[in-house]
Amino acid sequence: MIPNATELERRLGRRHPVVGAAVVAPGGTTLVVRGATTESDFEIGSVSKGITGLLYTDAVERGEVAPTTQLGDLLPVHGAAGRVTLGALSTHTSGLPRLPAAAQPYRRTLQLWRHGTNPYGESLDELLEQVRGVTPGTPKPSYSNLGYELLGHAVARAAGLGYRELVAQRLTSPLGLDSMYVPSDRSELRSTAVIGRSKRGRTMQPWTGEGIAPAGGIRSSIGDMARLAESLLDGSAPGTAALDPVQTFSGGVRIGAAWLTLPFKGRDVTWHNGGTGGFRSWMGLDRTAGTAAIILSATSASVDRAGFLLLQGA
Repeated sequence: MIPNATELERRLGRRHPVVGAAVVAPGGTTLVVRGATTESDFEIGSVSKGITGLLYTDAVERGEVAPTTQLGDLLPVHGAAGRVTLGALSTHTSGLPRLPAAAQPYRRTLQLWRHGTNPYGESLDELLEQVRGVTPGTPKPSYSNLGYELLGHAVARAAGLGYRELVAQRLTSPLGLDSMYVPSDRSELRSTAVIGRSKRGRTMQPWTGEGIAPAGGIRSSIGDMARLAESLLDGSAPGTAALDPVQTFSGGVRIGAAWLTLPFKGRDVTWHNGGTGGFRSWMGLDRTAGTAAIILSATSASVDRAGFLLLQGA
């Protein structure tokens, strides 16, 4: 376990002045924070996809959707994109691009690194407009932010809810995750929200937006991420079967509903990471040992290696 902030600094170095880490083990949960509190909320980036995977799997178990349900059955997406199945979206095998060309990803990325601006921010209607004219490529493993945006909104639509309400009603409220939320714009950030920074220390705009929410727009504290990990390990979280690999993604990596599983030093680790303009995150579980590790940092330097090593020592 991480005994104190000194050990945390040894693992992460000084590039992460605002950071929280957690280790969950059969003997209890350990939390360590630096420059924040256990209830300060961070952008968790693409770990949001893991949460969407849980909600999708839960919806399948409820009978609201099926892996064969087509995107066009739930959202006004037409043509070949409308025939993509939710199952293919959940495993990143839909053939959809990482982002739609209409979103001008290269221009937005340039603005992000020049000025620290939020490259997202679309409403759901604006996102759906960008999808018009998108033609999926060959179905094969290929990571897609767009795919997970659409998956989350489709699952919410099947439940008769918006994505934010879906997260609240089916995950955060039942599990008591009070600091986990989905802001649509900067005005909805809470007083507990920490500020993200680039590797060079530049203040970065928060990544908020209704459209991006299922793929990268959730915020949470380290305390609530630890509570989520506990519920995944004991099976009380909705859609826990999302962790189970259903096919090969690449190399020795297998994928469930967003969650990746790979062997690491003789152990099967189920994990997801995340990155936004000013944050990095990592969450991993050793389901056989009943342990988990999470790192949330308000700096855009990778925490992946530290996360794997933290879990190894749990």
